Amino acid sequence: MRHLSSLVLCLLGLSLSAIAADKARSPAVNADRIQQHITELAKFGTNPEGGVSRVAFSDADIAGRDYIKKLMQEAGLEVRVDTAGNILGRRAGTNSKLPPIMIGSHIDSVPGGGNYDGDVGTIGAIEVAQTLKERDVRLKHPLEVVVFADEEGGTVGSMAMAGNLEADALAIVSHSGKTIRDGIRAIGGDPDRLADARRKSGDLKAYVELHIEQGAILDESDIDIGVVEGIVGIRWWDVTIEGVPNHAGTTPMNRRRDAMLSAAEFALAVNRVATSMEGRQVATVGRIRAEPGAPNVVPGKVVMSLEIRDLAAAKMAAMFDAVRAEADKIARIRQTPFTFAQLKVASEPAPTDERLRRIIAKAASSLNLTHKAMPSGAGHDAQEITHIAPTGMIFVPSVGGVSHSPKEFTSQQDMANGANVLLQTVLAIDRGELR
Repeated sequence: MRHLSSLVLCLLGLSLSAIAADKARSPAVNADRIQQHITELAKFGTNPEGGVSRVAFSDADIAGRDYIKKLMQEAGLEVRVDTAGNILGRRAGTNSKLPPIMIGSHIDSVPGGGNYDGDVGTIGAIEVAQTLKERDVRLKHPLEVVVFADEEGGTVGSMAMAGNLEADALAIVSHSGKTIRDGIRAIGGDPDRLADARRKSGDLKAYVELHIEQGAILDESDIDIGVVEGIVGIRWWDVTIEGVPNHAGTTPMNRRRDAMLSAAEFALAVNRVATSMEGRQVATVGRIRAEPGAPNVVPGKVVMSLEIRDLAAAKMAAMFDAVRAEADKIARIRQTPFTFAQLKVASEPAPTDERLRRIIAKAASSLNLTHKAMPSGAGHDAQEITHIAPTGMIFVPSVGGVSHSPKEFTSQQDMANGANVLLQTVLAIDRGELR
């Protein structure tokens, strides 16, 4: 019996050693290299505040893209630019008949932006390819690393890939001063052949995007990884309130039809509706203009904005109905009619693939990283790719929840954690876990 116990212990020890050895052999990214590449990329479009103004199609964007192409080539990727201006780096798989696994993000910034939004996902994706090359890990599927064009100007490159970029959008003037049409040409695309950049449903095995959270949930909760449930839909309205302009000194308070007073009550009502419902929906009044806009005139007209965001279209509709009902009450009491005009800038909710969420969560757990399911309140290229491929997103913490600012910051360790989860997710998809 004693010998049997010894044998069991010996076998258990061997088994644990094998597991440890297997774990040691599992590829992992180079955190120092990620930080080095983030720092080097920040030189393109650097501003005095310590961030970047690398807006799409600018000279800084073009120079940054050249740097990214060099990194892709060093990672063993075959690099090309599609007709929408997206940079694509491809690593062949052992089975050329299988659809590619796509990973990546963007490098263009908002004016006066930071060094992590988009960059972490791009550098992290290249690091995954570099790690696979160095460890001589051959995937069955081809791997494609993508850097989408002009994400901050309206997810232009990813919309083109999904076949949803409208022709009239090409005439819009971007932050660079170029139209989108001229901008695409400037970065090596061909706006006259945008259809060539389109991918159909089934062309990709999956798309996974690593990104900073851009909020404070992970940072304040001390959680390593966000497993993104989806990207919220957005609805915008211009709200017009009609009152009666009148002399502010001679019109008694009880005889006023003050559009600004109604606007103030409406803003409070929007907040009340959003906070009274179960869920993580948000609603915002972010812009307001009073007419005639003089200190000595009771405002006769107010035009203000209303924005509603949520992961479910039905929830957004319910919120709007509740807000509209509040507006009707204010209009009756104050005798100030409300008019709502929905703007054509809506984006539909984009849930991520449930199977990919499970794979990402499992990858985080395997690396002893804490994780949390959460929505994305900001838009991303991933929301466009959900139309053509199973899509997942990995969030890493943003210190203080700061983003679109030179003060934006994500630590080296958090970037490496996210890239390692991305790497393990790619390996899991390649093993066939996306069923």
